[in-house]
This record gives sequence, C-alpha cells and structure tokens, in this order.
Amino acid sequence: MRVASSTLYQQGLASMNLQQGSLLHIQQQLGTGRSILTPSDDPVAATRALGVSQAQAVNGQYATSRKQTNNALSTEENALQSVTTVTQNIQTLLVQAGNGTMSDSDRASVATALKGLYDQLLGLANSDDGNGQYLFGGTQTGSAPFSENAGGVSYLGDTGHQMMQVDVSRQMAGGDNGRDIFQSVQSSSGYVLKGSSTNTGTATYGQVSTTDPTDPLYGKPLKLTFQANGAGTMQYTITDESTTPATPVGGAVNFGSPSQIQVAGVSFTVSGTPQNGDTISVEPAKQAGTDMFSNLKSVINALNAPLATDTDRANLSNTVATGIRQFANSLDNVLTVRASVGSRMQELDSLNTVGTNRDLTYSQTLSGLQDLDYASAITDYYQRQTALQGAQQSFMQIQGLNLFKYLG
Repeated sequence: MRVASSTLYQQGLASMNLQQGSLLHIQQQLGTGRSILTPSDDPVAATRALGVSQAQAVNGQYATSRKQTNNALSTEENALQSVTTVTQNIQTLLVQAGNGTMSDSDRASVATALKGLYDQLLGLANSDDGNGQYLFGGTQTGSAPFSENAGGVSYLGDTGHQMMQVDVSRQMAGGDNGRDIFQSVQSSSGYVLKGSSTNTGTATYGQVSTTDPTDPLYGKPLKLTFQANGAGTMQYTITDESTTPATPVGGAVNFGSPSQIQVAGVSFTVSGTPQNGDTISVEPAKQAGTDMFSNLKSVINALNAPLATDTDRANLSNTVATGIRQFANSLDNVLTVRASVGSRMQELDSLNTVGTNRDLTYSQTLSGLQDLDYASAITDYYQRQTALQGAQQSFMQIQGLNLFKYLG
C-alpha cells in the first residue's frame, strides 16, 4: 500500500494537535481548579451544577430579604419601645389627674404635660426609617400616615402590610400599620365605662372587671339610666344597646351609693348622687373609642376646663377613669404588637440558620460536581505530556524516511 508523503504529514500534524489540545485542556483545568470548563466536558454534571447554582442564588436572595426585613422590624421595635414609654408616662399623669384635691392651675399643668406627650406620640406615629419611608403607613410609605386637623388626628395610610418573601414558602410582614397600633385594641380588652357629658348629677364609677365572660350578654353594649320612681326613690335600669330598640335587661333596681352593679358578666361600682336622665355606658373596648389621640385629647380638654360645681368634678373624675382604662387597653395593644415583632425577628433568626445550612449544602454539592481532583489531573497532565513528546519524536523519524539520503 502506497502512502503519500502529504498524508504522513497530515496525520502526524493531527496527532500532535490532538495531544496539544488535550494537554492545554488539562492546563486550563489546573489553572481554574474546575473539572468542567464547558458543558461538553460532562453534560450531566454541568446540568446539575447549573440547577444547584440557581438554587443557591435564590437562597442568597432570601437571605438578603431576611436581612431587609430584620432591619425594618428592628427599626419598628425601637419606635414601639418609645411608644410604650410615652404611654406609660401618660398613664402616670392620668392617675395624678384623678387626685380630687388638685386646683385648676394644677390640672392645667398636668394637661400641659399630657399635651407634650400627645405631641411625642404623634411624632412617633409618623416615624420613618431614616430614608424617608414611614414605618406605620401600611403600604403607603411615601407620606406621613397621621395628620392633625381641627377634628383630631386622621390616619392617611392603609391597613395593608408590606410582605417580604423570606423563604421558599414563607412571606412575612416587614412592619405594622398605624391603625393597628394607635387606633385599635385587643379583642380581649373587656369593657370601658363612659359617663354622658350631659349628666347633671354627681355619680362616679370605678374600674370595671370581668366576672363571667360566658354570660350571654357579655360583649354587648349596655347603658345604665337613672330615674326616680313615683315615690322619689332613685333607680337605675339597664338596657342592651345592641338591639333596635334597646332591650331592657331585668327591671328597675333601687340605687344606693355606693352600688355594686353586676351585669352581663362584668362588675363595677357607682357612687355619688345621680339625677334623672343621667346615663353611664358600658361598652366593649372596641366600641368605646380606640383612638389614642382622641382619647388623650378628651382628657386634656377636661383638665383644662375649670371646675365650678360638684357635677363638673364628677364628670372630670369619670373622664379620667375612662382615660385610664382606655390607655391600659392601648398599652396592652402596643405590647401585643411588640410581641409579634419580636416573634417575627426570632423566626428570622431560625430561617437564617436554615438558610446558612442550605447554602453550605449547595456549596458542597457544587464542589463535588465542579472541583478538580488535582492528583488525578496532575497524573493525566504528565501522561498527556509524554504522549505529545512521543508524537513529536515519531513525526520527526517518519519525516526523515527518504531514499535520497542513501544515494551517493
């Protein structure tokens, strides 16, 4: 069989190119530390590595989201801590305002102090995160959520929550809206007593307590109405205000000061001398005024008004007692929200631990798929180097086969 010289050259060159290419490939693997430089090196492993890399990137986004959420909740917790302090200071002043020996000027001083706390509370309600994003506007974070006007303080935000995807199947609220914090109470807050501003007697009430939450009437708004009977004896009747018209609860009961009144699973004491038509409302907390700003403004206005008669003093005492109860409910609500914030931050810590472990697993899987076995690669490198040298030497010998060198 005759083989052309050109064929010998082509085959020799192809053999050397193949060996050089293999040697270069191993050099690139050694330089990068990766066993897969192109998908063709190992299509199955390359596909798996791509999937793992994508999953790791998504896991990294969850970690970023958790960090942002934790920062937002930490900022909210700092603000709520200040709200708690202000609310407790308000409670202290309300107890002081209930001192019946205070003069008009003393009460005005307390009212001034309460107005300062009112302004602090409003400022905290309009807190931002330092970047112009308001904390308590719900999803409306670009403008202040609370605005003071002649009618009081209005909430301009919404009741939504900014939800953050903090893990594969977990969305978490990165904050709470202002209505849930400053204009709401917990459903378990019980009852609030409120005297009518038109009362002309001197009847006052203490704090209401729950005695039987299983009572059929528990949770319904009630009203005590005082009226003297034909013999001149002062009596009170209780009506269920949840119906139209209001439904009487029992019959008229003689009133004697003080009277321990038990109705609808609650108990409270009424003292003093009521007049015909005087009323006391017994309302569930959610129906008795839940706006912290409105409740505080009512007490401030009452304290600023001079007291000329015993009726004025009784109405002020009732207003302060109502305020004390309302702010006890408001403080419970703020503390409940703070507990929710703390619970979410604790959950984020747990999710971070899970996410870190997951990221480590992904890294280990990628290492097994992509990282180079240096011992094997170096051995292969020397084998390819020897093969290349053999190809070069054989080519030199073959290209030297020429009959002309033997002619002389």
